[in-house]
Formats: sequence, C-alpha cells, structure tokens
Amino acid sequence: MQKTLYSIGAEEINDTKVLLVGLDTGEDSEFEHSMEELKSLAEAADKKVTGIIVQHMGKVNQAFYIGSGKVEEVREYASQCEAEEIIFDNALSPGQVKNLGRALKLPILDRTNLILDIFALRARTREARLQVETARLQYILPRLVGMRENLSRQGGTGGSLSNKGAGETKLELDRRKIEHRISELKKELEEISRTRETMRKKRSRSRIPKVALVGYTNAGKSTIMNQLVNRYGESRDKTVLEKDMLFATLDTNVRCIRADGEGKQGENKPFFLADTVGFINNLPHDLVKAFRSTLEEIKYADLLIHVVDFSDEHYRQQMKVTDETLKELGAGGIPRITVYNKADKSDLEGIPRRRDRELYMAASLGCGTEELVGLIGECVYADRVETEMLLPYDKGNVVSYFMDNATILEQEYREEGVRLRVSCHKNDADKYCEYCACL
Repeated sequence: MQKTLYSIGAEEINDTKVLLVGLDTGEDSEFEHSMEELKSLAEAADKKVTGIIVQHMGKVNQAFYIGSGKVEEVREYASQCEAEEIIFDNALSPGQVKNLGRALKLPILDRTNLILDIFALRARTREARLQVETARLQYILPRLVGMRENLSRQGGTGGSLSNKGAGETKLELDRRKIEHRISELKKELEEISRTRETMRKKRSRSRIPKVALVGYTNAGKSTIMNQLVNRYGESRDKTVLEKDMLFATLDTNVRCIRADGEGKQGENKPFFLADTVGFINNLPHDLVKAFRSTLEEIKYADLLIHVVDFSDEHYRQQMKVTDETLKELGAGGIPRITVYNKADKSDLEGIPRRRDRELYMAASLGCGTEELVGLIGECVYADRVETEMLLPYDKGNVVSYFMDNATILEQEYREEGVRLRVSCHKNDADKYCEYCACL
C-alpha cells in the first residue's frame, strides 16, 4: 500500500486552507489529471490548497473511503498544514462523510460538494440561485444524519418508538423543512421555465436558426460569444462575463448574431447564439437536474458548437465528457461543429484552419471569428434558398409572414405590390411560388 504526500507553496491566494485527499484504485488512467482538476476547483471556490495526500489502494473502503489506517495520517497531516477543511476527490456516501467527520474533527467535503460551492459563488441571476439552492438541498438531505449526530445522541430512554429524543425530533424537523423548501423552489423554477419556454417559442416562430455553444468548462465559450457579439451582435454592448477560471458563468445567455452588411462571411444569415454552463467530469447529477431547464437551450438548438481547449493535453477526455453529458441531456444527435480553441498555444501552425466541420482558432485573439460565422451560416442555412416575389398589396399577411420568418434582402414598393428578395426556407419558397411568376 503506497502513499503520496507533498505540500503546496504557501503563496497567499485564498482564504480557507484545505487539504486534498485522493484515492487511486488503479482503474482511472486520468487520476493525476483528476487531482490537478480538483486543485483548480478548490481554487475556483476561493480556497487555498496547503497540501495533497494520495493513497494507492485496490478498492474503496466502504466506511472511510480511504483505508482506516490512512485516516490517522490524514488527521496528522491536516494539522501540520493547518487545514481548515478536507476535500476528497470523489463523491462520498453519507456514512463516509459521518465517519470521516468523527475521525478527522474537520469539515469534510467531496468533489460534488465543492462544485456546488463554486456554483453558489458564481450564481448571479434569480434562476441560477434557485437552481443551485435546489441542488444543494438535494445533496444535504440524505446527509442530515451525520450533521445532526450530536443531537440524535440526546434520544429518550426506555426504547419506546413514541418517546423520540430531542435530536431525532430536530432531525425530522430539518428533513421536513428541507423537503418543503425543495418543493417551493421547484415551483418557482417551473414558473421561470414557463417564461423561458415562451421566449424560446417566440424565437422559434421567427424561424431564425438556434445555435448553442457547448463544451468543457473554461474552454472559451464565453470568449467566442463575446467575439461574435462585438462583431455581429444586434446589441453589441451585451457581452457576457469572460474570465480564465472554471465555471465563470452559470447563466444561459442568448444573443442574436447578424452580419453588419460590410461583406463579411455570414452576411444576411442571422442566428440566435446561446452560451451555456460548462461541463466537467463527474458533474453532480442533482446539479444537472436542477439546471435542466437552463440546459434545454442546448436540446432545442439546430446546431451545436462544441468548443474544445486544444491547448489542454487532456482535451480528448474533455470531449468525451461533453459527449456523454450531451447524450444525458437528450442532445447527442444534434448536428455540431467542433471548434478547437486556443490553437495559438499549441504547435499547430497556420490558424485559423478549417477541415470540414472542424475549425482551429484562437478566440482571445479574434483569430477565426469570421471563419466560424461563415461555417455556422453554411450549416444552419443549408436548407434555405434566395428568391424574389411580388406580393399584391391585399396580401399583407404574406408580407408579414416573410418579415417574421425570413431574412429580407431587398424590399421595394411598386405600383402593383411589394417586391421582396428574401432568404427563406425552401418549403416557404415552394408554398408561395405563385408570386415568383409575377416578376
């Protein structure tokens, strides 16, 4: 049985000092990277990592996660590095949390709890805060026994089921309060979800294609969104938060992207672009469930842009995580473009570089933005045609339809009616083909 034990530099970055604990069973070839990612998650949660301890053991200990003999070593090392919390690399069962808390006398967090903490820090909108609170309460509910253990020891005497102790009563009260609060939160989220659905239907009626940015956290989705908004957005001041950190943004932001008529690629081919929350390995299931209404922007997209951090040596594993999450959301079959971002930090030369539906670019430098817009236009407008028609003035309803459901390239008022040159769905062109013959 081996162990790995080492300290972290003492630069003053964060507030709460934490010790990271990992268990390498030999089954995960990406274990070292997972521990590096755990450290990044801790720092994203405003914590200072003062030490890391790793145990190499063939299987998980059901009572303590790590070996029972290792627990004392963790306790001593936590004292040496002045840790205030101990964070484990994987999800812990309620029993393991309770046992470790007893033995180590410090707050115990696992990867799930840590990600929930980050989401709580990043939540800005009312919807995001409600979603995070829901996920946190669902996480806490089965772990109440360990949290309330000190109270449950105040139980009554005589062994009668009717004579419940103060601790047990308090535990049941907490459970009822949490269940009631979860019910309230779900009702509020359903109301917000209905509003989001109304907005989504309104965008669908416009027949403007819907595109969603997806990918691993910190791959550069928000940077790409801001580049497109700054160049082609209808409201160019509506950029989103862009920061080099895990889960910098939690909210799904939708912007209309439209070329500005300067002859650039994608001109007259508008589309709605959604920036979504990033994915990560072992993303808590309750978090995915809580954010489902937000993530549905992905499910209803016509095209996905899978953004990959090409400079990360583990980018293939991150792509696999994204694929698996998309399948879980029911979006695995949606057409997609793969964007290998941050290609300037790799050995690849000659960027931007395009290969079929793959694009190598550097969003932070604005390199590849026009090529991306052109590629999106080719994909989402593949079933569109340009046509001209002359609509009599008594066919104002048809004119209104094309105003709402097509891209108007030219408009001219003639004596006999309104001449339109439009980019529209082929089905609409075929439906109103009788007015094309009038030209």
